[in-house]
Parts: sequence; structure tokens; C-alpha cells
Amino acid sequence: MPKRILQGVVVSDKGQKTIIVKVERRMMHPVYKKFIRRSKKFAAHDEANVSKIGDIVRIRECAPISKTKKWELVTEKAE
Repeated sequence: MPKRILQGVVVSDKGQKTIIVKVERRMMHPVYKKFIRRSKKFAAHDEANVSKIGDIVRIRECAPISKTKKWELVTEKAE
């Protein structure tokens, strides 16, 4: 089964080798039929500490690295 790849914005780079990435998705409201934005934050492993706050990055699912880190950085900047 292929690993999921998500794209989001780095909102925190305080941890060592860890970044927090906010991923937004658009969904239709079940009653009002209007598109609304939903977001979720993921902790991702950044081995080289290259990402900074505001960068658009891609993260990929991986084996658990710690209690909360189950994602790894694929590219520093995404188009």
C-alpha cells in the first residue's frame, strides 16, 4: 500500500529535528452545501533542520519515530 503524501505549511520549528506542519483540506458542509476549510497539525521528522516557519513542505507517512512523529519531510519547498 502506498504511503500518503500531504502538503502543508510549517507552523513551528522549535523542536530538534521536528517540525509541525498544518495541512488544510476543503470539504462541503453536509447541510449548507458550502465549502469550508478544515485543518490538522502533524509532527514531522526533519533530519537536517532545513525547514523554517512559513515554508510550504510535503510530508510522507513513515514508521513511528516517537509517540507523535509518524511523518517525515519529503522536500523542503513544494510548488
